[in-house]
Amino acid sequence: MDVFAFILEPLQYGFLTRALAVTVAAAVVAAVLSCWLILMGWSLMGDAVSHAVLPGVALAYILGIPFSIGAFVFGAGAVALIGIVRSTTKLKADTVIGVVFTALFASGLAIVSATPSQIDLMHILFGNVLGVSTGDVWQVMILGVVTLAILLFKRRDLTLLAFDRTHAHVIGLNTRFLSALLLGLLALTVVVGLQAVGIILVVAMLITPGATAFLLSRSFDRMLVIAVVLTVAASIAGIYASYYLDISTGAAVVLCQALVFTVVYLFGRPDGVLWQAQRRRVVRTHSVEGRGAASSMAPVPASSARASDGAPGGDA
Repeated sequence: MDVFAFILEPLQYGFLTRALAVTVAAAVVAAVLSCWLILMGWSLMGDAVSHAVLPGVALAYILGIPFSIGAFVFGAGAVALIGIVRSTTKLKADTVIGVVFTALFASGLAIVSATPSQIDLMHILFGNVLGVSTGDVWQVMILGVVTLAILLFKRRDLTLLAFDRTHAHVIGLNTRFLSALLLGLLALTVVVGLQAVGIILVVAMLITPGATAFLLSRSFDRMLVIAVVLTVAASIAGIYASYYLDISTGAAVVLCQALVFTVVYLFGRPDGVLWQAQRRRVVRTHSVEGRGAASSMAPVPASSARASDGAPGGDA
């Protein structure tokens, strides 16, 4: 099979082209947001929101309304509930997040188990990107464009919030609003990613791209570009892998992203594990050579010099 046939064969199927469009759209939005989540230490929040939308999705299916509405309502509600509990107790953030998202996730499972004939739990948890309709594609595209536009429009303020919240507050930025905005966009991004990879795997799309880009650059602008480029490439590779290997599409996409992260973790400069090991070896080598050179250049004691010339010490 030549290269052109390899590339074009999957594209002759409408369901696969729609899957490709939805996956790439979700990947771009998730990659951009992922950079802020990594810098702000909100990775667990992404996990919480993605799981907390399950009851909203289940209720949307039962009521016959677009599942994105139910998902967004419960995602935003989870964020608000976490904020309320944190502000009214002395519990740490990770504890509150764990309590809230597990309770909501369990509620969703209970709803699904009560109506097994109406809801396909596997499609909710792991996505059904090969079954998306044209309407689903447009829905994902619109939500993705809105989310991406807001992120880029408020990029400077959100970046300052991520690096120095105190300074952002001092210069007059409303840090509470910016935090709430970012969490609301997180809920929207989860809704976008659900179509592609489902509730469980969307967590990887919200964390892996930013983590990979962070290993390659300390410039935030470059992080954004790197995250998007690598994630789109991995998503396309995952779609093709799922077609030719006949495996789950969502799982293939996430595995390709994880593979890119692993390669960067091992070989990426300047923080790749192998590059760090090479630098340590070079430093040790130079250190040993420096000690050897220093010892060879050390002055010889006078008594030793006279002894070596055959003159006994102390005789005139």
